[in-house]
Amino acid sequence: MISTLKLHESDPAIADIIRKETRRKEFSLELIPSENCVSEAVLEATGSILTDKYCEGYPGKRYYGGCQHYDELESICIDRAKQMFGAQEANVQPHSGANANMAVQLNFLQPGDTILGHKLDHGGHLTHGHPANISGKFFNATFYGVNPESGLIEESEVRKQAEIHRPKMIVCGASAYSRQIDFAMFRRVADEVGAILLADVAHYAGLIVGGVYDNPEPHVDIITTTTHKTLRGPRGGLILCKSEHIKGINRSVFPGIQGGPLMHQIAGKAVAFKEALSEDFRLYASKVVTNARALSEALMECGFKILSGGTDSHVMLVDLRGSELTGAEVEECLGKVGITVNKNTVPGDPKPATVTSGFRIGTPAITSRGFRTSEMQLIAQFIRDAVDHRHNDKMLVSIHEQVAELCKRFPLFPHRLS
Repeated sequence: MISTLKLHESDPAIADIIRKETRRKEFSLELIPSENCVSEAVLEATGSILTDKYCEGYPGKRYYGGCQHYDELESICIDRAKQMFGAQEANVQPHSGANANMAVQLNFLQPGDTILGHKLDHGGHLTHGHPANISGKFFNATFYGVNPESGLIEESEVRKQAEIHRPKMIVCGASAYSRQIDFAMFRRVADEVGAILLADVAHYAGLIVGGVYDNPEPHVDIITTTTHKTLRGPRGGLILCKSEHIKGINRSVFPGIQGGPLMHQIAGKAVAFKEALSEDFRLYASKVVTNARALSEALMECGFKILSGGTDSHVMLVDLRGSELTGAEVEECLGKVGITVNKNTVPGDPKPATVTSGFRIGTPAITSRGFRTSEMQLIAQFIRDAVDHRHNDKMLVSIHEQVAELCKRFPLFPHRLS
């Protein structure tokens, strides 16, 4: 018989790690823009008995018996995904955003075909053609970047690179770009060179569904996204497309790059998608952007340089060039006071990716906790003070205590701390 022991009884070591991580999250400021705080309902769904079942295939076309309830579950999830973006079709099975991008690329491209993506050190993503990623190994990857002065994506640069390289696919989307992406502009350029247009909106998906960031659906051929980040669901991927592409997309996901879908994750996605279709979520998305703009302004008032001079979204990139600081130093220093950020390259970064000349900040998680614009001033000052006193352990302890006291005013899951 299977064990009926609770986790703390059967595996105290793992239970203790979960407890420690719960405390870390409860009493620290999560400012990594790709992270968030899921609801109790999402946690319940992802930790359910649905993890037991193999369901290779798609609703009504499975390779295993006993999938009738999973067909119903996946169909609900697909319908909610389509409703969120106004899309004709959806595949909810990708295990990650990287898998979603790979499936799309394999559907439309042959090895050696040319893709045009956003440069990683200019705010793009590994899966947009970086040579260390499979997208850069399988395909002829070329890139556009941002204007080094303004920090903005400009149509003239995208068109120039497209005309030079004549890509079969153009990828628009980013992981460290704070401004509104002009999807209509990318459509114009793609049409001029006859390219498929993929929008990877992993970072912006929740803002799009919440109505505070432009929806790429009218302009692009394919949309990919993660289901966490601003969408506030479990970790996973999602593909949205027009009806003529769904058959090929489905084949590329299964059996192309994956076997059985993670049905407990799909359950969590379905729950999160229902939450994202609510009026409460629209208010949340609006607050994410409002908080990001307030935090960006506060950081600039504290003497930090924000790339592009601000944000239209949930994310901002702090440019440390011209100072003695590195992104790695700031990440380590802020970690000591309970503020979690990540080091990040800036355009033309002279330092390696393990060090960097910048760090990335976002507001999805703190907004989920209920933080308001008034708290953004406090957070900016905590960051300034911690950086200025990074060699003063006594001051860092004091700042950490202040951070913890602020977090206590906005509890996450206090009942999970014991």
